[in-house]
Amino acid sequence: MMEPHSAPTPKKYSKKPKYSKFSQQELPAWKPILTPGWVISTFTVVGIVFIPVGLASLFSSESVEEAAIRYDDKCLNEIHAQNAVAFIKNDMTNKTCTTSWTVERKMQGPIFIYYQLDNYYQNHRRYVKSRNDKQLVNPASEGDTTNCYPQDKTNGSMPIVPCGLIAWSLFNDTYKFWVNTKSLTVNKKDISWGSDRSHKFGSKVYPKNFQLGGLVGGAKLDENIPLNQQEDLIVWMRTAALPSFRKLYGKIETNLEVNDSVEIVIENNYNTYEFGGNKRLILSTATWIGGKNPFLGMAYLFVGGVSLLCAIVFILLYVIKPRPLGDPSYLSWNKNPGHLK
Repeated sequence: MMEPHSAPTPKKYSKKPKYSKFSQQELPAWKPILTPGWVISTFTVVGIVFIPVGLASLFSSESVEEAAIRYDDKCLNEIHAQNAVAFIKNDMTNKTCTTSWTVERKMQGPIFIYYQLDNYYQNHRRYVKSRNDKQLVNPASEGDTTNCYPQDKTNGSMPIVPCGLIAWSLFNDTYKFWVNTKSLTVNKKDISWGSDRSHKFGSKVYPKNFQLGGLVGGAKLDENIPLNQQEDLIVWMRTAALPSFRKLYGKIETNLEVNDSVEIVIENNYNTYEFGGNKRLILSTATWIGGKNPFLGMAYLFVGGVSLLCAIVFILLYVIKPRPLGDPSYLSWNKNPGHLK
């Protein structure tokens, strides 16, 4: 009598990964034992290194001479202050104003000129995306105005170069400086990043139909100068992350002596009144660490001070209430260096 045919055994599937030293975390690794000596030494070295660096950074920041002059309110008389938006939008009004400033400490050249805008959200998503990078660098893509609406084309459907809200809102206040009836030259060369001039703005791309759309924008551009030489535009197109920001306007290459009276002639053209923004003119020197910014030095001092404090606390604990160290031979990687397979 024939035996019944047995059913085939179903194949078992395992979720167990294929063995490897990488998947099982058995690769050779440095596994230090944090003894009191190592911990105290590490905190002490961090404190000894960070505190002098913090002091040097803080001293360098404090040695920067800086003057900030707010002028959006000073450039309005009593009548215009009642309706500042109408004043700034009227092309027929004279927007030139003059202010003076006395140098309190000697400022060694080069003196960097910045304009500062407050309550201006360049980081708004629609604003940041309102540009076309291909158009900025490639003359064959001047008709590509993707992402640039509403500043993509003129009323006659001609493409705007450069298109988008960022370029359209280009800052257009201007500054002139006089010291003892002598005009100071403002150098606007190399105020932008060299990488931006080389890779993000084309040498054969020229402005076309700029500021000819339906909305009134900011500064105009010279159509005979390629975009990689329009440094005010390049500086402005690098959008800021915070609502209060500074952008480089130019440099004064000469020194300003103590008690020099500087007369500043300002063309107050840029409309910040409509959204409650403020405008400031900043004159600043620079050191090896940059402009005035005490945060970096204070951060180094804080970390160094906390590290030294931790080192002192651990020393006291080790002296007052020491604990015996365990035998490192009982650690798993010392008992079985090859690990289980």
